[in-house]
Amino acid sequence: MAAAYTYLDHNATSPLRPVALDAVVEALQAGGNPSSVHRPGRAARARLDKARKQVAGLVGALPSEVVFTSGGTEANNMALRGHGRVLVSAIEHESVLRAVPDAERLPVDGNGLLDLATLERLLAARPALVSVMLANNETGVIQPVAEVVRLARAAGALVHCDAVQAAGKVPVDLRGLGVDYLSLSAHKLGGPTGVGALVVRAGAPLATDRVGGGQEAWRRAGTENVAGIAGFGAAAEASRDGLTPALRDRLEASLPGKVHGAGAPRLPNTSCLSMPGVKAETQVMALDLAGVAVSAGSACSSGKVSRSAVLAAMGVDIADAETAIRISCGWNTVFEDIERLIAAWQALYTRVTYSDFSGARAA
Repeated sequence: MAAAYTYLDHNATSPLRPVALDAVVEALQAGGNPSSVHRPGRAARARLDKARKQVAGLVGALPSEVVFTSGGTEANNMALRGHGRVLVSAIEHESVLRAVPDAERLPVDGNGLLDLATLERLLAARPALVSVMLANNETGVIQPVAEVVRLARAAGALVHCDAVQAAGKVPVDLRGLGVDYLSLSAHKLGGPTGVGALVVRAGAPLATDRVGGGQEAWRRAGTENVAGIAGFGAAAEASRDGLTPALRDRLEASLPGKVHGAGAPRLPNTSCLSMPGVKAETQVMALDLAGVAVSAGSACSSGKVSRSAVLAAMGVDIADAETAIRISCGWNTVFEDIERLIAAWQALYTRVTYSDFSGARAA
């Protein structure tokens, strides 16, 4: 990213890491079909196997448990397919909520944390699949997934966890969490777009949605995206140290806005905050003109700015929700980026505050 522009929207997509770019280019230049038995095919298969180990290593899984997909959305849909009753948290990504529109929704509290008592009560009715994200894409709030698994196991239920936003930012361990399905996406941690994975715990059932060849151990037919997967693997390996909260803490200490989810554990890179009296779309456009990229809510809304369903589920009042933006740091964010954001944010707030004061005085 050029110095003239500061990018702070890593939760939407993180710029491609150099090591990932190198891996993609090398694989594209080499070519080869990983299902072929000749030398170029075996070389492509070796790249696939290496990436599978790298991605598995990021989340404490076995390489054989990794199924490569076109991204987090496909991974979520794949995990949720073929189950009867499904319970999902009210703050899940659209790719979960739309995949099972008739799912029973679990409420969250004012900090965005799942209501475990409601989950336990609903699980007592009959077995189900429970889908709860590890970290929210808008607020960064981290859910008590291990406790969700404990309750689910007692009721004989399976658990899916969308870890797309968490992987590469905080430690993620399939065994430690105890989940059956874990969704990942390459471009959230500095890999290429259009590639992700569903990690399926050994022994967990999986319903495929396509027929064809025996790729991905017969779990996802179709020739694998070798170049994208190679880049995913390289980015996963480079992301294993995660991120620190220093930059997030600096910006939150410097801005007077309300931080949503501040009372809960959060990702070290994510701040969802409201600027009093200034609509989110106004902030996004003004900051963009000042050379800073942030977002309002989820990036998966076709470029539209609308009221956040996540903040609504948290009980945030409309006035605060309409003024909330998301700032998300990443692998290449530096302190100068945060200082530039702080200056631009404060300048906008000062202009608006002065304008409101002057208008009130004139009236």
